[in-house]
Amino acid sequence: MKTKKNNTMKLLAAVLTVCMLFALLVSCASDQGKPQETTAADAEQTTAVSTTDKGDESTSADTETADTTDTDSTTSAEETTSAEETTASADLGLDVKIMVLNGTTGFGMAKLMDENTKKNTLLNYSFSVESDASNVSAALISGNVDIAALPTNAAATVYAKTKGGVQILAANTLGVLYIVTNGDQGISSLADLNGKTVYCPAQNPTFIMKYLFAKNGLDVTIDNTYAQPADLRTAVTAGKVDIAILPEPMVTIAMSQNKDLKKVVDVTAEWNRVSEKDSLVQGCIVVRTEFANQHPDAVSMFLDEYSASVSYVRENPESAGEMIAANGIFAQAAVAAKAIPNCNICFMEGEAMKTAVSKYMSALFEIAPASVGGAVPGDDFYYARKK
Repeated sequence: MKTKKNNTMKLLAAVLTVCMLFALLVSCASDQGKPQETTAADAEQTTAVSTTDKGDESTSADTETADTTDTDSTTSAEETTSAEETTASADLGLDVKIMVLNGTTGFGMAKLMDENTKKNTLLNYSFSVESDASNVSAALISGNVDIAALPTNAAATVYAKTKGGVQILAANTLGVLYIVTNGDQGISSLADLNGKTVYCPAQNPTFIMKYLFAKNGLDVTIDNTYAQPADLRTAVTAGKVDIAILPEPMVTIAMSQNKDLKKVVDVTAEWNRVSEKDSLVQGCIVVRTEFANQHPDAVSMFLDEYSASVSYVRENPESAGEMIAANGIFAQAAVAAKAIPNCNICFMEGEAMKTAVSKYMSALFEIAPASVGGAVPGDDFYYARKK
């Protein structure tokens, strides 16, 4: 009995020991689980924080990118403006060589030449005056001059010879031709010249008159014995010629020296009857294409100053006459002043200039192709200011 009781006590002790061990194991397992849950939560929080940080970083990066883009754009615009200002400012005071043909083609330049001697111009101009258009053309071809005033058909010829080496900046003289008679020759219109002989300077005036006679169906003999306007004026004044085509200011000079002379026909008015009005563009300003491409701002400055000069000459003939004589464009100030209102001096640029000159080029090509270099100039003959 005693043995059975002892066995029972041992069994209870063993069970109790097992239970205590199990409780200890459960407790340990529970303690180990809590840190793992905390770790998972921490991991979630860490992940959330990390994601937020990344979002903030992305937003920050985007903001920085946007800021950088805006800054780059602003910088680019500022650099462009700065470059334009630098170019314009670099052209201020630029040395520019200009050659002027004497007579009406050069009249409009008088005020600018006067201002240049006073150092009141944006550019540093160097002027020279020529009496022969071929010398002006040669200077353009050789590159010894940057800008020049010369007959429009001569400009077209230089354009052809240089393969686009010059461009017209502006038309500066419309029609300046008149028919003058010594005494009463019974002529009051172009039609009255039919069957007669008229004396006319060579080149441009002759081409113009041939065109008009052809358009009016007239048979008129043109005599170029006195090829230069000054020589023809002398002959008319001396009474050696009865009917002549003369340009201003030669008309004014001749009539002041011979009271029997009469101005009977305005050639410009006759031109406007058979062609587009104001397309008789006898004089112009040209620029070497290379110079225009290299210095567009200087060209624009010149055009502004030249336009102002033309306006002054037109509005102030008396003082302009003095400037014309002082700068060697024409010898007699009083005669120049009296002739200015009849010289059709103008300033025409851009599309208006292109329309007028192209009509004139087509007319001359029709009657004498060689007079415009053998072909009507292309669109690149006409300069347009850079915008």
